[in-house]
Amino acid sequence: MPTTISPSPTVTARSSGGEARSIRIRSRAVRRGHGERVALARYVNAHGRAREVVTQVGFEESVLVVDRDAASLGDRRLVAHLCADEPRANAALVCASYLDQVRRGDYRCRSLTPADFLSPPLGDEHDERPSAAGSPCDAEPVHGAGGSYRLEPVRSHMCIPELRWRRHAPPRSAVGRTVSVREAVGALESYEPIRTITTEALAQARGERELSTAVLRAELTRVRLSPIVLNRRLREVTLARIQREGLSLSEIATRCGRVKRDVGGNESGETSWLARRLGLLPEGGKQAPTPWIHTDVLALIARRGLGLSPREVEVE
Repeated sequence: MPTTISPSPTVTARSSGGEARSIRIRSRAVRRGHGERVALARYVNAHGRAREVVTQVGFEESVLVVDRDAASLGDRRLVAHLCADEPRANAALVCASYLDQVRRGDYRCRSLTPADFLSPPLGDEHDERPSAAGSPCDAEPVHGAGGSYRLEPVRSHMCIPELRWRRHAPPRSAVGRTVSVREAVGALESYEPIRTITTEALAQARGERELSTAVLRAELTRVRLSPIVLNRRLREVTLARIQREGLSLSEIATRCGRVKRDVGGNESGETSWLARRLGLLPEGGKQAPTPWIHTDVLALIARRGLGLSPREVEVE
């Protein structure tokens, strides 16, 4: 395990009320027990709770990167599960990327479970053999606005480059911008082909010592495990039902229990709530509608609002 890391010493996060809170990063790792746990960073979240990111030994010497409450050591969240043959410095790289997402408020992690210590990294279970058609890095998914996405080696603070998704706006000669797997998927409003290209690239790079894939693997894992999913299919089905059956957004919202009353006591559905969940209107303070929705809300709208199974409105 590495004994030091070198991210920036302070990152700032903001709560929903706009209050800035510091994310303090330790420059020296702290060993606990028999070296099974190494603390990579400490920070204060938007609720004022001190948390820490640590590594723990997993199945067959794999490495679990875990975010947990610093005081109780509970509320453990799986940030990434790294293969045993990955450079140990990759844990610090994943931690730095994760803290950057914490700072931007754009992160989702599932709860750590006992099964995580008894199974190989999740990415390995889904890795496929590289396509015979050639390197997946040659593919360039195109955004509707004209931009394209491409997997490229990117310089990092490590001595070797890391494989990341880059967005290139036209013209092609323009300098690209590094984006996460989630950002690329959200921009395309589809998991494919980003998911398959990423999976195949990780399979090709397995065991590669001159190119880091730690952040890319962690990003793909978080997209797979996140309860936040794409809302495109739900939007398409809802608008089709409205056109075909004469339903209204107000009626669907009312069925979901989202009701408002005017000064005369008359009830109507919260159409703005539904429109934001469907990606028709932007969230408060945002300029563009979100392509994401929580699975619980998707299920509520599907079952109660449309009378459908959630599987019928999920993006595959």
